[in-house]
Order: sequence, then C-alpha cells, then structure tokens
Amino acid sequence: MRIILTIPFIIFFTTSLSAEIKKPNPNIQPEDVVRIQLNSLMQNNEPYLNAGIEQTWEFAHPSNRAFTGPIEKFTQMIYAPFYSVMINHEKHNILEVKVEENTAYFFIELTSDEGKMYGFQWTLNKVLEDGIYKNCWMTIGVSQPMLLSSSS
Repeated sequence: MRIILTIPFIIFFTTSLSAEIKKPNPNIQPEDVVRIQLNSLMQNNEPYLNAGIEQTWEFAHPSNRAFTGPIEKFTQMIYAPFYSVMINHEKHNILEVKVEENTAYFFIELTSDEGKMYGFQWTLNKVLEDGIYKNCWMTIGVSQPMLLSSSS
C-alpha cells in the first residue's frame, strides 16, 4: 500500500518542480536570459499550456511590460503572426552581437515548426532602477522576424 501512495506523490512532486518558473536575478548572464526564453518557447506547452510564454514574460524588462501590457495581452502578441513562429520551434542559434555594460544585443536564427528559418534581433537591458529586478538582465525588445530561408 505504501508503494502505491508513494508513486503518485513522487509524480506530483516531480511535476511541481518542473513547472517552476525561473525568476530574474543578477547572476543570470544576458545570453542565458535569451536561452531560457527561447528554450521555453520551443516547448511552449510543457509542463502546462503557455508555460513558455509565461517564462518569457518573466524576463520581459519592466519598460517592455509597460508597452506590451499584462501577461494576457503579451500572450496574444506572441500568438500573432509575427511572433508565433517562435512557439514550438524546432531549433535556434543565439549569436552574440555585442554586450555592453547595460545593454546586450543578440541575433537569433530560429527554425520554425514548419521548417522555415527566421532571424530576430534580441535586445536586453540591465535594470538600473531600485526594486526586485535591480541589476537583472531582461529583454527590452525583439524585432519582427526576418525570413532567412524556407525548406519548401
């Protein structure tokens, strides 16, 4: 009887741990922020619906959040035609363009789930204002995708 009761607890406990959203902190480097966001979007509905979008939102710069609105509006924006290619994409490559003291620039090569390759400019700023995000790298902007190639 103990074994039967233990298995559901282990499954529940493991699922709860994997569902934990990473939070910004000053120890996370700019490229790692981008990697966290892209890896999450690549598996958007794991472990629950739109978990990847929620994780991406966690690393949106406060000024970006003010522009994109609350998480519900951000989710709609990601599902819009321009950005939806990021949802459940096949693979991505993060290329560092330039990292300055408070700004980091990356170029992202991303292959959509339809096999088309897109490029994005991804920009992060370090939060300088006092508060819970002080000295954290967070995404300030992502360009609209540029079609780089198509497999069809």
